[in-house]
Amino acid sequence: MKGEKVLGFFRVAGMAMILPAALGAMQPQDRTAESRAKFAHQNDPIQKAKLLEQLGNAQFRQIQTEAGAGNLSVALEILREYHEEAQACEKALDGTGRDPEKHPNGYKQLQISVRESLRRLDDVLVGLSGEEQKPFLEIRNNLDEMNRQLIHELFPRRPENQPTPAPEPAKPKS
Repeated sequence: MKGEKVLGFFRVAGMAMILPAALGAMQPQDRTAESRAKFAHQNDPIQKAKLLEQLGNAQFRQIQTEAGAGNLSVALEILREYHEEAQACEKALDGTGRDPEKHPNGYKQLQISVRESLRRLDDVLVGLSGEEQKPFLEIRNNLDEMNRQLIHELFPRRPENQPTPAPEPAKPKS
């Protein structure tokens, strides 16, 4: 009788430890689907850019999981989806006609999301062979170009964007 109680206790304790792990494994996909649904139904470009940060985080967790498991085609497809969503977001923000320097809301969030995606993508690329990296690098280059463009739009008066002044002519000695 006492042995059955102990055995029952271990069964309950084992289930208590396994259940959260199983639910935790399902949660990222649910978050991705939920974030994607919010993103798809959002019409405001600024809110869409803010949602892209959350969606990008969820997507890159999936990309890292899939790449780590060797499912590179699935990881690449998720990356392509993120890239398309970022492009759509940028196009929608540009369509508002707002000046990103004066009204950075939306542009700023998009740039942060793209910058974070580049960092995370670099982490994924480290574990891939040269051949496996090629399709990922193509998208990475496009995202890097988008990031640079967004930075330029947000900060058009940065010193490196200004033309260098012509040197003053030498003054004759008297």
